[in-house]
Amino acid sequence: MKLVSGLVSNSYRELLEELTKREIKQRYKQSILGYAWVILNPLIQMIVMAFVFSKILRIANLGVPYPIFLYAGLLPWTLFSNSLMSSVNALVGNGGLLTKIYFPRQIFVQSTILAKIVDFFLASTVFILFMIFYRLPINLNVLWFIPIFIIQNFFTYGISLLAAAFNLFYRDIQYLLGLLLLVWMYLTPVIYPVEMFPPQYRFIFQLNPMAVFLNAYRQVILGGSSPNLVSLGVGLALSIIIYVIAIRIFKKLEGVFADVV
Repeated sequence: MKLVSGLVSNSYRELLEELTKREIKQRYKQSILGYAWVILNPLIQMIVMAFVFSKILRIANLGVPYPIFLYAGLLPWTLFSNSLMSSVNALVGNGGLLTKIYFPRQIFVQSTILAKIVDFFLASTVFILFMIFYRLPINLNVLWFIPIFIIQNFFTYGISLLAAAFNLFYRDIQYLLGLLLLVWMYLTPVIYPVEMFPPQYRFIFQLNPMAVFLNAYRQVILGGSSPNLVSLGVGLALSIIIYVIAIRIFKKLEGVFADVV
C-alpha cells in the first residue's frame, strides 16, 4: 500500500480547504479577543512556567535564556497535544456528515490538524520576537526545521487517525487521551533539558518521537547545529510505522462509521 493512500486526492482538496476554514472560524466565534488567544495561550503558559522553573526551581546553564528554551519546546508540544485533543472528536463532532454522501473520512482529521498548524505559525511570531530580543544568531541549519516539522505532523496525523476512529466506538478514548498526554508531556523534555533526566532512564527519549523532535528543534534553532540524524531517523521510522498501521485500521473501520454515530 502506498503511503500517500491516506492523503486526500485533488478532487477533495476544495472540501478540505472549506473544512479547515470552518474549523478556524468556529473556534473563536463570538470571542472578543478572537485569534489573539492563539498567541496569548502559549505566551501566558510560557511566562508562568518560565517563572516557576527558572526562578523557583532554578533550571539554568542551558546556553540560552530559559524562556526561549522553554518556548522552543512548548510551541511544538502544544501543536501536537492540541491536534490530538481536537482530532479525537473529529468524527464524533461531524456525525451528521458521516451519514451523507461519501468522501474520505480522514479529511475531518486533516482539516483539524491544518487548523492547528495555522495556530502554530501565528503563535510562533512571538517566538521570533524573542529570538530578536535575545539577539540569538541564526544560520542555515535552521532550514532543518522544515523536515523536522513535516515528520512531527506525519507522526501526529497517524496517532490522530487512530484516536478519531476508536473514539467513535469508545468515547472513553477522549478522556484516556487527555491523561496520556499529561504523562507524555512530563516524559518529554518540554520544560527541562535532557541532561536533568536520570541517565539510566534517558533511553525513553530515544523511543519517544516527540522528545526527538523537540531536541531537534532546539539543536537547529537555538544551537545553530544540525540535528542528531540517527535519532531523527528513528523518529521518522516510528512515524511511518504508526501511519501505515493507522491508515489500515482507519480504512478498515471507515465502512461502519455511519452506523455507530
